[in-house]
Amino acid sequence: MRLLSPGSLLLVTVFAVLLFGGKRLPDAARALGRSLRILKSEGKALRREFDSGREGAVPVAEAARSAAEPERVVKSAPGASRTDRAA
Repeated sequence: MRLLSPGSLLLVTVFAVLLFGGKRLPDAARALGRSLRILKSEGKALRREFDSGREGAVPVAEAARSAAEPERVVKSAPGASRTDRAA
């Protein structure tokens, strides 16, 4: 299924030439191309940032398990202490 038939494309082209004029039409197309390139690169950057944030995330089951486990203080040397998870 085609979105635009050849007759529709011709009508859109004629309308664009009448609206922008023959001299300004290439500049308008160039500006549209630049805008689309910027939009595409920003979309890729946003997707890359979203994916990198998901890589460092803790799975939900693991987070729930670690929240349920109590912490205990283990003396390793006189005056020093550290926290460990209960086994």
